[in-house]
Amino acid sequence: MRKHIGFGLLPILIALLLDGSPVSAAEKLTVILDWFVNPDHAPLIVAREKGFFADAGLEVELIAPADPNDPPKLVAAGKADLAISYQPQLHLQVAADLPLVRVGTLVATPLTSLVVLKDGPVHSVADLKGRKVGFSVGGFEDAVLGAMLAKHGLKLTDVTLVNVNFSLSPAIISGQVDAVIGAYRNFELNQMDLHDKPGRAFFPEEHGVPAYDELIVIAHRDRLDDKRLRSFLDALERGVQFLINHPDESWKAFVGAYPALNDELNRRAWRDTLPRFALRPAALDRARYARFAAFLKERGMIKETVPVGTYAVQLPSPWEPARPQGRKSAGG
Repeated sequence: MRKHIGFGLLPILIALLLDGSPVSAAEKLTVILDWFVNPDHAPLIVAREKGFFADAGLEVELIAPADPNDPPKLVAAGKADLAISYQPQLHLQVAADLPLVRVGTLVATPLTSLVVLKDGPVHSVADLKGRKVGFSVGGFEDAVLGAMLAKHGLKLTDVTLVNVNFSLSPAIISGQVDAVIGAYRNFELNQMDLHDKPGRAFFPEEHGVPAYDELIVIAHRDRLDDKRLRSFLDALERGVQFLINHPDESWKAFVGAYPALNDELNRRAWRDTLPRFALRPAALDRARYARFAAFLKERGMIKETVPVGTYAVQLPSPWEPARPQGRKSAGG
């Protein structure tokens, strides 16, 4: 005989039949990293591993690029939703008419620095006169070095620039150069120390270069109304908060996802990067961006400055109340 449905279950079944809506699946979001995975990306990894992206209804794919020059191009071409990039490069890319906009910040302080051997002959930036300085990428690094030298009465022509590609630490440890520009204070300094060749860093923001965001999140200019972007940033903020509150547990989640990074260099870099993450990834300091754009113009890196709102925004939150409308006139 057919079994009768219990009266207690009947309302639930009716509600399900009337609803008819499928369980919503997580929305995919592609994020191209600036380089291979490293502690600079800790909030992203924590947000993914601790389920904060999933809680926001997102399935976030983090992709390390084959070429670090590709991420902004992929976003500009509409082949990726977001990319991790650099504030200085964003200004140059916008000047080149790439349709890119900063929507978030990952690392809120400069990481790049001018590094020399701690026990070497260079004790101040002024001591670089007549010496060799290694670099990896021309352009912005030249501008930073030029500004730092100018602060101490020198010019770029007072030093010899040597392209060492990305072998910054080996170049200075081996004596190929007397200093390197573009060394990350959270990596190269630790790398040198582990080789018993401790370094001394001169920080650009203390020697004539305005402070800027090292790592930022960029999107396509035409996709700023994509609701996934704000959801991503809110989940990223949860990742940062968890990281700050639980650094040891976060480290375990990080190396659990990437066991090959469980070494002394990355542990030190993790420690040194922790205080530099943006606690409010979505927040934007417009004056800071305008100030840095003016610096790039002064150094001849861009021809003109444009309104900050054309290349850097703070996305509205779904919890923000609508802006009050102006009072209508008597004529309607």
